[in-house]
Amino acid sequence: MRPVVGIIANPVSARDLRRVVASAGSLQIADRANIVLRVLAALAACGVDGVLMMPEHGGIRGHVMRGIERSRNLHEHRFPEIAYLDMPVTGTAADSTRAAELMRRARVAAIVVLGGDGTHRAVVRECGEVPIVGISTGTNNAFPEHREPTVTGLAAGLVASGRVPAKVAFASNKRLEVVVGKRPPEIALVDVALVTDGFVGARALWRADTFRELFVTFADPNVIGMAAIAGLIEPVGRDESGGMMVSLAPAATAKTVLQAPIAPGLIAPIGIEDWRRMPAGVAFQPRLKAGSVALDGEREIHFNESDQISVTLLADAFRTLNVPAVMHFAARNGLFQAGAAQIATAFA
Repeated sequence: MRPVVGIIANPVSARDLRRVVASAGSLQIADRANIVLRVLAALAACGVDGVLMMPEHGGIRGHVMRGIERSRNLHEHRFPEIAYLDMPVTGTAADSTRAAELMRRARVAAIVVLGGDGTHRAVVRECGEVPIVGISTGTNNAFPEHREPTVTGLAAGLVASGRVPAKVAFASNKRLEVVVGKRPPEIALVDVALVTDGFVGARALWRADTFRELFVTFADPNVIGMAAIAGLIEPVGRDESGGMMVSLAPAATAKTVLQAPIAPGLIAPIGIEDWRRMPAGVAFQPRLKAGSVALDGEREIHFNESDQISVTLLADAFRTLNVPAVMHFAARNGLFQAGAAQIATAFA
């Protein structure tokens, strides 16, 4: 069976309050479509001739189809065939989750995701064993690594075409599972934060004086958002065992004050009380009695004194493509030493 790659590009990502209170950007629809076209061209160069995409009403599809039509008129034929999922479009993050579920059922070889932490979390909810590879187009992009989409597409195409062994191609990832009262478990890929705000409202986190407890899968001083707070205290790698828990307080009363980039262009004083490593498989019970739970930088759940909360870090929770490892393998093994047309033939 010929390999098929899924692409999820949700036009509603990167549209939150951080574009107002900070300096967060938002890619235009034409820019997102151009990213998709770069990925498509790279996939085709690696022999992938079938792509399954998420439908949307934001305009990405129209730009992409015009780009493909221009290529056909020039007799270039440098893009794979595209099919769109048969699913309703709600214009919310739920579209990304539904698309991931349908792509998993269709047994795609990999899913390319355009978005930030929230979009990737929506995809991981239903992607199962299908590996994902991210392209940063969101507001907070702690989880998806910054990389030229053409290279991402080449790596996805090589893996989908079976030219890279699994032990090289895939990386295992941690995630956090959150249980609040009797609600179904929720997940976070990067961080879970408890804040004193007793309502969800504008979902993005930006008022540092409300932060009280933080749990992260990795702590990276090179990113922005809540994971940056932990990373500037004690870095914890994506591939290291366990995560980190941080107790926070208002900067005016805290033992230590840390200047941290909690959003693009927004560096805020963060009060630090204590921190410790968070081993996998151990349920942590937060101390805050009432407020909201934020998942990957967005407030999702309100809770009060009657709700029991647990946060557990899970190891080996989902797979991603290890793009640097794939590209280094390709270079060492001469996978790109033929011309582009010969590469496609060789991968057939």
